[in-house]
This record gives sequence, structure tokens and C-alpha cells, in this order.
Amino acid sequence: MAIAKRKPKSGRNDASAVPDIEPAQLQKFYRDMLLIRRFEEKAGQMYGMGLIGGFCHLYIGEEAVIVGVMGAVEDGDGVVTSYRDHGHMLACGMDPKGVMAELTGRRGGYSHGKGGSMHMFSTEKSFYGGHGIVGAQVPIGTGIAFANRYKNNGKISVTFMGDGAMNQGQVNESFNMAALWKLPVLYIIENNKYGMGTSVMRASASHDLFGRGAPFGIPGHQVDGMSVVAVAQAAAEAVEYVRSGKGPYILEMQTYRYRGHSMSDPAKYRSKDEVNRMRQEHDPIDQVKNRLLEDGITDEAKLKDIDKQIKDIVTAAAEFAQDSPEPDPSELWTDVYGEA
Repeated sequence: MAIAKRKPKSGRNDASAVPDIEPAQLQKFYRDMLLIRRFEEKAGQMYGMGLIGGFCHLYIGEEAVIVGVMGAVEDGDGVVTSYRDHGHMLACGMDPKGVMAELTGRRGGYSHGKGGSMHMFSTEKSFYGGHGIVGAQVPIGTGIAFANRYKNNGKISVTFMGDGAMNQGQVNESFNMAALWKLPVLYIIENNKYGMGTSVMRASASHDLFGRGAPFGIPGHQVDGMSVVAVAQAAAEAVEYVRSGKGPYILEMQTYRYRGHSMSDPAKYRSKDEVNRMRQEHDPIDQVKNRLLEDGITDEAKLKDIDKQIKDIVTAAAEFAQDSPEPDPSELWTDVYGEA
């Protein structure tokens, strides 16, 4: 990925800098983020129609984080995240049809219709799941890093967590072990400003969440998580640091979700003006779209064609999900234990 690099350093990221990037990479970022946006919009629609049950946490607004990070990793690097996970699956290369089928509880889903929104995996894509317990994925991701170091395979673990997870004890335990053994793990904090309905300003005594790693000697910094280019640049630097054997690194992505915490959350704890301001001034997809047009990389006609292609992919995924049968009751007893 051709993005100008700079030496990682602790502290705040300079959001005013506009790094250089190859046009082809910028177009890929646009396509990947748009796929996540359209997929999540369709998932929200299908939830409202009763086709998706249980919990459903949408990633709309946060697309730049996972797309930028995945632009910096290699095949075989492990990825693990929390329950807001559909975007991570798509960015890891998982088939939208299989993801949507799992959301609707169908046999064609990645967990054969038994995991739903929060619990699907793909060992082929090195995606080790979304996890419903707040912070539970952090020791898992740290364990993946331990396995990579034990095998000396050159792979790293990319472990995502939300701002709410930062107050969980297991996160600090993971930080300590990762630093102690210099494990190859990149911790990504997706700070979308609200843990469920509580502002991080009210829930955290310290507001620079990346600083939680300082007592363990883990470096890190904040990144403009609404800029996919800024994310990609920061991720490339952090991945290089981690893969070189220096130990863990923390990136705090300053991002924002447009929807409620889950589909059952009306999000009355924040104003409409706040959400609209973020959409109008900081939308990650619009930022890339504007840059593509202003730099003459593409035109409106080509962008509309990309949008149509993405909508066709999402429509096909929704149709596949609805046409796929539900799992047989006998499946209740399968996939309970792993082969040893």
C-alpha cells in the first residue's frame, strides 16, 4: 500500500495532514467502505421486517476504521472483534451472502445459522469472531498473538475493542501479558464516543484511551477514525512496529456511529444536530468521494456505476439469505466441541 509513512510516536495524530496515496488504493477504499455501508443499511431494513432476530449492531459511520486497518495487514494475520462486527467480516473478505445468511439464521451462513449477528467465524479468512461479552475478545486476541509468537510464523493479531471495553479488567490483564512477553498484537480502540448510551466523557476518568497502555510501556496514539487514509497510514506504521518484534501497540480511532448502539436503541441520549453534523462534516465515504472527484481520479458517472455494483451485491446477498433454508434441528448438537 503506497502511503507516505512517518515514525510512530505516542500522542495525538495530526488530523490536518493529508498523506499521499495511490489512486487505485483510494478507489478500493471507497468501494470497500461503500459495501459495508450498503450492507448495513440492508441489514437494518431486514431487521425491521423481522427477517433478522436477536441483537443487531450496525457499523454505519465507522467504516473507515476497519477498511483502513485491513489495508495494512497481511493474509494470515488474525482479526478478532466485538459484536459490532459485520463490517469487519466484509473487510476481511468474507462473502456477503454468507454473512447475511448468518444474520437471518439460515443454513448458508458462516456459522450455519446458529451464531447470528454476534457470533460468526471464518478460519479461512483468519477472522476469529465477533464476541457478545464486552471486552471478551481482548484476551482472545492476545492469545492469538501468543500462539503466533510461539509458532514464530511472522503473523500478528489485530484485536478490536470499543471505548466501553476499556473499563473491563480483562483488558488491563491482556495489556500486561502482551507487554511482558512482547506479543505481536495491535490493539485497535474504536472510540465512537458512546458505550451503549453513556458518553465516554462521563464513563472514563481519562479521555485519551490509548494512554491506558502507558503503565505497561505500550506505545500508542489517537487517529482520525473518520479518515480512511489517516487510519491506513497509522495502521501501516503500527503493524510494522508490531511485526518487527517490539511488542504490542495501541491505536485509538476517534470515530462515530450514526445509528443507536443496537437496532433497539433510539439513541435519545444525543441530539440530532450532533449526528447530522458528523454526517455532513466528517462522513468517511463522502471524504473519499470528494477527493476522488477533486483530484480527477474518477467522475460522477463512474461512482454511480460503483454504487450500482455494490447494491447488486447486497441485493444478491439478501436474496440468498432469504432463499437459504433454516438449519435442521439436529444441528443443535453439532459444532459444540472442537476436534482435539
